[in-house]
Amino acid sequence: MANYQNATQLSKLTLGKSTQYCSEYTADLLQGVPRSLNRDDLSLNQNNLPFVGEDVWYGYELSWLNNKGKPVVAVAEFRFACTSENIVESKSFKLYLNSFNQTRFNSVKEVEGILVKDLSKIAGVKASVSLFGVDHCPALDIAKNTDNCFCIDGEDISIDNYQYDAQLLAMAQDKTQDDAIEEHLVSHLLKSNCLITNQPDWASVYIHYRGKAINHSVILKYLISFRQHNEFHEQCVERIYCDLQQFCQLDELTVFARYTRRGGLDINPFRSSHIEKAPFARTLRQ
Repeated sequence: MANYQNATQLSKLTLGKSTQYCSEYTADLLQGVPRSLNRDDLSLNQNNLPFVGEDVWYGYELSWLNNKGKPVVAVAEFRFACTSENIVESKSFKLYLNSFNQTRFNSVKEVEGILVKDLSKIAGVKASVSLFGVDHCPALDIAKNTDNCFCIDGEDISIDNYQYDAQLLAMAQDKTQDDAIEEHLVSHLLKSNCLITNQPDWASVYIHYRGKAINHSVILKYLISFRQHNEFHEQCVERIYCDLQQFCQLDELTVFARYTRRGGLDINPFRSSHIEKAPFARTLRQ
């Protein structure tokens, strides 16, 4: 992790530095972070990824001017395949979206097209962009399809260590049990910190698996061990996925984190052994 945190690619980011806001469209504000920086630590590369999935972002503060100078506002959905070369760095994303504020565009479709072009260039793969009116965005209805999830936050556990510890999962399963089960679990206690600024990142994490039963107290302790861990959202989810597979060797696994928004953006990484597209699953905190 030390080599990762000292990477030259990170030292060039605007994240953690004083910046001036630009209200005229400027594509060059966007910055990318290579996914390989994190995946090297997990011994992963583009040829051996143990998951499929995507990163889903929602933007709540997007506005521009129409060709008569009248402001337009929208809610934006952005989707990036987990196989993209780069993560879009979040502060640069916010600065970029802010640059639309005083710029005139002819139509919503024109804005969508510009967003797709710019974001695809920085991510290294085709990005998906959908713009919605602020009074009708079905993707952001409060989720009803998570009612079958069992919340593990009520487990009666004692904790005095809040440093990331994958070895906690070594005790996650009863190896004498042969029967496979299927569970949908959720915890709202996931917290990590931004790698650069150390600001807290809060999330609800959904885990759907099929395999030998995982002890709920153990997995809750493991998730809470991220509480003082510094890593980007997408990387925490990939770490959780890889740790669960390493220690539990599950037949199927999906990990989906819904992070709360900061600066008008929320990030929702989705990784799965068999499902490529993230579901609509907005939480109350978002």
